Amino acid sequence: MKSITINGSKRESVGKKSTKALRNAEMVPCVMYGENEPMHFAAKELDFSKLVYTPNAHTVVIKTEDGEYNAVLQDIQFHPVSDRILHVDFYQLNEGKEISMNIPVVVEGAAPGVLNSGGALILNKRKLRVRALPKNLPDFIVADISGLELGNKLYTSQLAAEEYSFLHPDNTVVCQVKISRASIKDVAEEGAEEGAEEGAEATEQAAE
Repeated sequence: MKSITINGSKRESVGKKSTKALRNAEMVPCVMYGENEPMHFAAKELDFSKLVYTPNAHTVVIKTEDGEYNAVLQDIQFHPVSDRILHVDFYQLNEGKEISMNIPVVVEGAAPGVLNSGGALILNKRKLRVRALPKNLPDFIVADISGLELGNKLYTSQLAAEEYSFLHPDNTVVCQVKISRASIKDVAEEGAEEGAEEGAEATEQAAE
């Protein structure tokens, strides 16, 4: 999995006054949790753009004056009005310990139910939560829809891999091909036309 580097400075004070001063300076107060004591630091708000405002999943390399730390984004708080980042929590990675993370789903292939039967592809899960060792975390989960006919569903059990496990039931629907509204309308119109034709034929026969 690709990593994004965040350059941080350790915080000596974590009170409200210092936190407000950081935000006024366009800095974000952060905490990294792990097996040791939590580490409080601050980083430039601009440095989070590639980590937060993207559908992709990344690990993080946090660089401070004390060294480098591998981590993952655990939680983030936004201002309810301005949508600015208020606070970020990280979790330090341990190469020998599994972690849980949301991974984006990437659809590949063409579904026959869409191409040939006029169905509509519905993506039920844009992200799936997986559990794995840090080195086995995938950049994305591939959902191959090339075998989906009209009415078919793709389940998490069909996307299983040895490197990681899903934190979802096996019958969780990732995507499916449903009959589209346009197709439903066409079927209804065809039924109405057939009904009208049958009615006309019955009238003619009665007249004869």
